[in-house]
Amino acid sequence: MKVGLIEQPLHTRYSPTALVSLGYLTAVGTGMDSYWLPDHINSLFPPAVMTAKYVGSARLAPNIDAHYDPWTVLGHLVARNRLGKRRLGIGVTDASRRNPAVTAQAAATLHLMTRGRAILGIGTGARASNEPYGVDWSKPVARFEEALATIRALWNSGGELVTRDSPFFPLRNAAFGLPPHRGTWPDVWIAAHGPRMLRATGRYADGWFPASFTHRPKDYAAGLATVRTAACDAGRDPMSITAAGLFFVMTGHSHDHIDEALDSPPMRAFALNAPARLWATHGANHPLGDDFTGAQDIIPQTLDERAVVSLTADVPSSLLRQMLLTGTPADIIDQVAEWRDQGLQYPVIGNLSGVQHSLGRGLAASVPFARVLRGLRKL
Repeated sequence: MKVGLIEQPLHTRYSPTALVSLGYLTAVGTGMDSYWLPDHINSLFPPAVMTAKYVGSARLAPNIDAHYDPWTVLGHLVARNRLGKRRLGIGVTDASRRNPAVTAQAAATLHLMTRGRAILGIGTGARASNEPYGVDWSKPVARFEEALATIRALWNSGGELVTRDSPFFPLRNAAFGLPPHRGTWPDVWIAAHGPRMLRATGRYADGWFPASFTHRPKDYAAGLATVRTAACDAGRDPMSITAAGLFFVMTGHSHDHIDEALDSPPMRAFALNAPARLWATHGANHPLGDDFTGAQDIIPQTLDERAVVSLTADVPSSLLRQMLLTGTPADIIDQVAEWRDQGLQYPVIGNLSGVQHSLGRGLAASVPFARVLRGLRKL
């Protein structure tokens, strides 16, 4: 099993590149196969509770919405870090907020700069990264399908002008001159969750890359079966598609520290990203409605502190423990093994262990987190 590490490209108070550089060195030091950055303008956490009142690390990163552009940061890492040739991935970019021609150019550039080590993670995106910025959020799946077709058309153009009709991204004598690296373009990993997106993954993708907090292990197995059936129907080798997944970890030096962090307002607020159907399996109603889809539709920046605390007062602890990998390093490795037994081949791990009331405790959690990463390499 291969393992990747994903880091939030947050602006920090004392050094612009401190967090991402530390993340990259952690990936190298723990033997990760890849290093990833998400493509967000803002955070999935409500900024109203990501303050020094609740989170010690806010002293270092005071604005949870201050995200660097990931393509620029990965280019910086390529130029500055010659140690440890990790694969570099975007996990994931939006199909609508970024014009697909620009995405095709950025991914091809990174692939050439890394000598064939880029992975383009892509999905429909989320309302919070689109609608507030004037991007039409209607028909996100249809837009995704057209964006992916546009990217492939440009990559496969051989330098010839491309004309392609599309209701969203028409091309008219469009030139794309960048070459592939030794005949290869970046792998495309799709963040698919619904049936239509799963079928598109089977038809067109090199990897399936869902967020684990929307799934249980048995759900993952069912989704993977759908992806591979769609690949067979399209005449593709179903086993050529990498079975990946995005996971978030909450670990620490003791179960008491972990339990205290999970019961904090910021972590309870993270549960709003779970869809209502997942809340229902824990005997609870999603506070934003029984049909709420979670991370895809929430705009956490519109929630003030009072609203967040009120909405999340009764989050089931079992829900958060399902959304995250929690516990000691040994606990977490056992949890990932359960996903592996359902077909997972490539977990990409994000660390939420720093979301602690105490800055010192949050920083100290990096030690057991490193043990998690090293342990996963042995699965």
